[in-house]
Amino acid sequence: MLRFIPKSFGRHLRIIRSTRAASSLSLIKNEDLVQTGAFINGEFVQNDAKFLVRNPFDLSPLAEVTDTSLSQVNDAINYSKEAFQDFSRNTTPRARAAILSNFYRLMIENKEDLARLITLENGKPLSDARGEVSYAASFLQWFSEEAPRINGDLISSANPANRILTLKQAVGPVGILTPWNFPSAMITRKLSAAFAAGCTVVIKPASETPLSSLALCQLAREAGVPAGALNVVPVNNKMTPKVGEIFCESPILKKISFTGSTRVGKILLGESASTMKKLSFELGGNAPFIVFSDVKDIDKAVDGLISSKFRSSGQTCICTNRVFLQDEIYDEFTSKLVKKLKATTKIGNGLDESVTHGPLIHDRALEKVQFQIKDATAKGAKIVYGGHALPELGPFFHELTVLTDVGPAMDIFHNETFGPIAPLIRFKDTDEVLRLANDTEVGLAGYVYSSDISNLFKVAEQLGVGMVGANTGLISEAALPFGGVKQSGFGREGSKYGVDEYTVLKSIVLNVKD
Repeated sequence: MLRFIPKSFGRHLRIIRSTRAASSLSLIKNEDLVQTGAFINGEFVQNDAKFLVRNPFDLSPLAEVTDTSLSQVNDAINYSKEAFQDFSRNTTPRARAAILSNFYRLMIENKEDLARLITLENGKPLSDARGEVSYAASFLQWFSEEAPRINGDLISSANPANRILTLKQAVGPVGILTPWNFPSAMITRKLSAAFAAGCTVVIKPASETPLSSLALCQLAREAGVPAGALNVVPVNNKMTPKVGEIFCESPILKKISFTGSTRVGKILLGESASTMKKLSFELGGNAPFIVFSDVKDIDKAVDGLISSKFRSSGQTCICTNRVFLQDEIYDEFTSKLVKKLKATTKIGNGLDESVTHGPLIHDRALEKVQFQIKDATAKGAKIVYGGHALPELGPFFHELTVLTDVGPAMDIFHNETFGPIAPLIRFKDTDEVLRLANDTEVGLAGYVYSSDISNLFKVAEQLGVGMVGANTGLISEAALPFGGVKQSGFGREGSKYGVDEYTVLKSIVLNVKD
């Protein structure tokens, strides 16, 4: 049975009563944004089962969040079905656009609080968190403008008496599974396109970062999102696979949108087979960052690498994983990279405005970084910067690290790090670097720096990835069709193509002959 907690007195019952946690969450000025109940049918729902959310900076407890039961997950799915009929058919595209626009405005008004929530539960520095909130809100703005422009076509028929019309209709209720590294943006990138199309959603956020998703629910309710159109069901890590299975096997949910690892994506793909639902998966990457010797401004390329590789301590899906440097500039680039890192970076508590890089998210992330460094150095790589954990700062801190003399025999060459290591690899010419860069089963993003426009296009076109940054290390924005190829998944998010993932195309053949 669902148990509803009025927002007027629920907050103080839900927050962990420790001095450190209280002082952390007391930074959130808008207390209504601090929610810990599952959001089902327009209400925050509490039950007796809870799981603890900790700050990865020092493992201090932040809050106990409702551990949604499987029956409550099914309730949320059923509510999304009930809400879908009205939301898709009786809410005009302009009305949905107004809701998304209101949602955007509320996010911007609460930007600082939302950023602090992200930093508290994710660990990323405030500057990065503020950037994420702006990025997250931009999807609401973008799809508020796309909603009234979801149009079909009139197609000429071979039969002169017929007309062929196409309609784009909402696919139905959608199940959304999001990761911890962008706890706000990964939600808005999906739900804003779904809402624009007229879909209702049930979201399972990452168990490490549910507070940001629940804060968005509060703003969504204020923005006018109807009850049942948005449901969020946080669960502990152990229950996550079961909820994913329920989503995939539910005949009610007509689509799954998932951002996460390729391994989990394959599991969800198999579990969805019985219902033949629509899928869009944004999975793992192994992004190459290629710098040719003809580049006119090596410093610009260094800055691009730092932005791409070390943002959020390397914990983004489109982070550079392998750095390919042409022989002629290898040493100069390495020297400038190390010098720039020494001069411009500071590791610590993300709430400190002077900090540029925070902790990793958990012990498994730290262990992977340490393993890859140990494996690489045992096989001939050299540490020229960093290389060590920083337990004096907190349990999950690690130095930004640069490795030279990296080669294909090393684990880091083939497997995504999701951490702050830049492995530098030499190459001789275009053919060699394309062969090395494409020697991977995944293909999400890639980066190339060159002053030869012909070579730039050649490499960009032949890289086996879904997105390329050409002379830039920053590519993400709402206008970008975001997605990969090969085992990095399928489907696109954002851009004018993002709505198509949440629609089905219906054809009507009209005979106009009397």
